[in-house]
Amino acid sequence: MAKAPVLTPRAEDFPRWYQDLINKAELADNGPVRGTMVIRPYGYGLWERMQQEMDARIKDAGAQNAYFPLFIPQSYLTREAEHVEGFAPELAVVTHGGGKELDEPVVVRPTSETIINDYFSKWVQSYRDLPLLINQWANVVRWEMRPRVFLRTSEFLWQEGHTAHATYEDARDYAARIHRDVYADFMINVLGIDVVLGRKTAKERFAGAINTLTLEGMMGDGKALQLGTSHELGTNFAKAFNTQYLSKEGKQELVWQTSWGVSTRMVGGLIMSHGDDSGLRVPPRLAAVQVVVVAIKGDEAVAKAREVGDRLKAAGLRVQVDDRIDTPFGRRAVDWELKGVPVRVEIGPRDLEAGTAMLARRIPGGKEPVSLDALAGLLPALLEEDQALLLKQSRERRESRTSDVATLAEAAEAAVAGGWARIPWADLGPEGEAKLAEQAVSVRCLVAEDGSVPDADDAPGTVAIVARAY
Repeated sequence: MAKAPVLTPRAEDFPRWYQDLINKAELADNGPVRGTMVIRPYGYGLWERMQQEMDARIKDAGAQNAYFPLFIPQSYLTREAEHVEGFAPELAVVTHGGGKELDEPVVVRPTSETIINDYFSKWVQSYRDLPLLINQWANVVRWEMRPRVFLRTSEFLWQEGHTAHATYEDARDYAARIHRDVYADFMINVLGIDVVLGRKTAKERFAGAINTLTLEGMMGDGKALQLGTSHELGTNFAKAFNTQYLSKEGKQELVWQTSWGVSTRMVGGLIMSHGDDSGLRVPPRLAAVQVVVVAIKGDEAVAKAREVGDRLKAAGLRVQVDDRIDTPFGRRAVDWELKGVPVRVEIGPRDLEAGTAMLARRIPGGKEPVSLDALAGLLPALLEEDQALLLKQSRERRESRTSDVATLAEAAEAAVAGGWARIPWADLGPEGEAKLAEQAVSVRCLVAEDGSVPDADDAPGTVAIVARAY
């Protein structure tokens, strides 16, 4: 009788496969309140590595970390009309505290443009205070009607950057810098996801923004996932909060602003981009554990595994030693495959006799014996090979499943079939976008014919990327 698969096969039921993997790889559990999640240590380790990589890039772009309150007076959100309208259906509002009704209801932070602007208006006095570049790592709450762990939860973790600039051009360029040098660099070179950089249509812009830049990734089932956004806010919030500065010419001027963010949704994107029927595959540059050294059985194997682990750590690798010989080896091997650790080094009595270890590579697959003495010199190059392979596979999937089309019907057909479509924006337009939405198909972003980000929605040669999305 055939053994039942550990995970539901992706081709059979992709959403069930996704949920199976989260559970069996011990990434997260559903929280006690609908739409919330408990991130387990291995899943949180992935998020911590994302934080570390992102935080370094954000600081390289000149931003400093700060923290603002979780509770925001409800009146703050009403100051910018588009903003409150865009977020109203998702708000969690507190009306009582300390056993009493509050004088003014407070909103549990859905995003922080309003409260941060209140303080920007106090901190910015003259052109010498600009640019003001702030980032915070925090949790936010947006009441979710159709929750999915990591992808859509009522509470999630993220970073949100907020900046104030003296000119439109400076703000525009900074939003583009974050989009390109922080987000795209991280997603392509660390996550190994070949994202498309584009511009959101007017319909899909962030509430209160004059332009939204996005990064879209194709998942294993051909759907699109928005992995991050960077917004030009113009002077909309500056007007609402009277955020002004005294210019060099002695005039009071409104600041120009940006905001930008990525969240724990990236963990979901990681799973759906790189996972296979055996579990997760974690890019080596991201992995909290790049190499697991597994003692198969016997005290000598345990001692050698610890020794090898120390040697690999000294070589600069992130290593965990699995010396739980009271747990069957087969079960442990399956667990590490599920978790997607890039390399497994297996050491047993026979390996000790031969002076070798069995090297199992999770990303390309396959096992081979390798000299114990050669491991430290060999593994860094292999990990880089595996990193490059994930990016190559991500790019090939997107390119092979993206069609150039000429009509609305062809665009919808390609998206429904599990792929992306490229169609000239001039042939689609807002009317075509609205018709696609009736079929649960959306314009993910606008790109120029050469793949760059267009300066305006109606720039000549602008192409719409059309897909079904998470």
